[in-house]
Amino acid sequence: MERKQFTIRFMQKCVITSFIIAGTTLISPFVHNVQAAVRIKDIAYVQGVRENQLYGYGIVIGLQGTGDNSQIFKLTSQMAVNVFEKLGVLMDEKDFFSKNTAVVMVTTNIPAFARPGDKLDITLSSIGDCKSLEGGVLLQTALQGADNEVYAVAQGALTVGGYSIEGDAQSVRKNIATTAHISNGAIVEKEIHTTFLKGQSLNIVLRDPDFTTSTRVTELINNIYPNSSVAVDAAVINIRPPQGFQSDETIVKFISTLEELYIKTDSVAKIIINERTGTIVADQHVRISTVAVAHGNLSITIKEEKEVSQPNMLGAGETRDMERTDIQVSEEKSRLTVLQEGVSISDVARALNVLGVTPRDLISIFQAIKKAGALHAELVIM
Repeated sequence: MERKQFTIRFMQKCVITSFIIAGTTLISPFVHNVQAAVRIKDIAYVQGVRENQLYGYGIVIGLQGTGDNSQIFKLTSQMAVNVFEKLGVLMDEKDFFSKNTAVVMVTTNIPAFARPGDKLDITLSSIGDCKSLEGGVLLQTALQGADNEVYAVAQGALTVGGYSIEGDAQSVRKNIATTAHISNGAIVEKEIHTTFLKGQSLNIVLRDPDFTTSTRVTELINNIYPNSSVAVDAAVINIRPPQGFQSDETIVKFISTLEELYIKTDSVAKIIINERTGTIVADQHVRISTVAVAHGNLSITIKEEKEVSQPNMLGAGETRDMERTDIQVSEEKSRLTVLQEGVSISDVARALNVLGVTPRDLISIFQAIKKAGALHAELVIM
């Protein structure tokens, strides 16, 4: 069968998924607006392709008297003596007096598919009573995983994002000077093998589990590769690569093809409210039943003043203090606004803006509508 190439143009931006199988071009019926659809790679990941955490403890040298007190924090002097012994210098722990060294914990994440020779960024945190790590240099430190195997080695000059200066009567500090960072400070020494194939299949996991989205992804993949995928639950889609995608080279191409598919996601309707900042974020799926909303502010001002009552010069009266109270009440005129059933969040916002309410007033209104049972969305208050 002869292959034919053709171009389809639309007046609006859209995405068409097409594949050529055995010389025939198949057009996916899932045509989504670009503004409403997202790639599978942006909402899901292949199970097994993940980072791993590494950690280790080491010693930082070169500090200007801001390091650990080695006479109080014994771990620093012990580590320093161990380093000298490796260099052929014999000394007693009691003879080590220095505030130019500090013990630190080194942490980093090693990504999937990292190979020996790759470099990692590392973070250092002081363990002892160090005042500042500014100007320090980390000596060679082994970084191990949860299995106690060493996967990387770290060393280098520290970068501190703050400072700490102390005097006899005053101190100045900016940010945190007891944590530091070294860009490309660790070198990978051992590869962590990544396994994403389970037998003859692989799993794609949604970052935000949702039954509707999981079903849509499954239907989209099955439309292109019939009977190749099944939704295990709201998060996991099990996929069995079709014939021709069983080797190492083709399975990578197959996963790449899946990641570039566009799908329209779904989610639970939510309204996120931050009472501290007055921020409101509403999902497009928020709907309400018919409800009437009135909003108005009542302002009461009470002013207390003291007046002196004084008799006439020739009178027999007494001079006394008298209290005077001035009360003013002002109430904004409020209008009753009816929000019709099934309106979208944009319609709700427009209707409430007519009332002239502030973001903090909107918070109270949404809470009241929710209590009335008319708000069909999850209200999350932070």
